[in-house]
Amino acid sequence: MGLKEDIISKAKEIESAEFKVEQTTSVPTIDNSKLTFGCTGLEFESTVLFIDMRGSTAMLNKHRKRVVAKIHMIYYHTIVKIAKDTGGEIRSFNGDSLLVFYPGTTKSTLSNAVRAAMKMRYAITELVNDKLKSYTDINFGIGIDHGKILATKVGIGGCDMTKDLIWIGNSVNKSAKISDQCKEPTYVGISKYVYDILMDYVKYGTRKNYWGQDEKVDMWTQTSFQYNGSWETYYQTSWYFYL
Repeated sequence: MGLKEDIISKAKEIESAEFKVEQTTSVPTIDNSKLTFGCTGLEFESTVLFIDMRGSTAMLNKHRKRVVAKIHMIYYHTIVKIAKDTGGEIRSFNGDSLLVFYPGTTKSTLSNAVRAAMKMRYAITELVNDKLKSYTDINFGIGIDHGKILATKVGIGGCDMTKDLIWIGNSVNKSAKISDQCKEPTYVGISKYVYDILMDYVKYGTRKNYWGQDEKVDMWTQTSFQYNGSWETYYQTSWYFYL
């Protein structure tokens, strides 16, 4: 079968097949036997943390590739260490961005994902950037949403380099869109759904008032962005958690 005929045949096969979806409580991996190159998928509920580095083109124009590689290594090491320390499942290294899943349906799990993002914000801006100040400041945005995600396998079997998992769901897409809105000093943004069910320890902080007394304040500022052709509310913060 020629290349053209193979592509057409596979497209017809996939288009006409029944897509079988099974529910799971864990984040799928590429070697999961229930995921095939046929129409199979695993669906799970999770809080989605999407982080994206900004300014890579300017960085490449300013520094040698080996310097840029070191900056990326430091950036990813920081994110991955915090994600793993807080129970996140790391997936989809993609250039300057990374997906972290916090599977579960509880307020506690969701709030923990937000706390992790606020720790990443502290680690990058207050620790890592201090070490990189002779080169650059890493600029980034983090977006968070929650929902059901469908994982399915794509590519061609027989070689690990030609297959991967893709992650489909509004929560994945929306977290990426929110991250686009988040820039210095409000590096972290969350959807309205996430904000509405946050536990108090990641929703409110304390600040000294005019008389020097501690007062409870909302750490999040309401704003909006365009998503799917309409305006949606989301929340940003410049607050962070120490490591």
